[in-house]
Amino acid sequence: MGFIKRLLGLETKPGEPKPVNEGSFESEVLNCDLPCFVDFYSLWCPACQVMSGLLNEVGPEYIEKAEFFKLNVINNPTAPVPYKISGVPTIIAFKNGKPVDRLVGLAPIDELKSWIDKHI
Repeated sequence: MGFIKRLLGLETKPGEPKPVNEGSFESEVLNCDLPCFVDFYSLWCPACQVMSGLLNEVGPEYIEKAEFFKLNVINNPTAPVPYKISGVPTIIAFKNGKPVDRLVGLAPIDELKSWIDKHI
């Protein structure tokens, strides 16, 4: 049962991406003092599941340096519109409430970590 809760974002460990939705996006992401990385994903997307697993793995390395979030684009269809998300997985880096860069598609873990390090 723990695996299903983690898969659905109902249970996270410290550093792993926390679920956000259209209602909490501004308060959680845009008002955060740390750099934020938002994973725009869908449960039906195999590449999204792999990328989510990679973020679960690397996120704990950045505790107190960055915050990680995940947003299901199917359940929150208006949230990706301002950021012109055309495909998933897409991870957007935010600093001071503004998007500064994006990583589209599946990336190897080393590339993902380098990309995150560039924005911290």
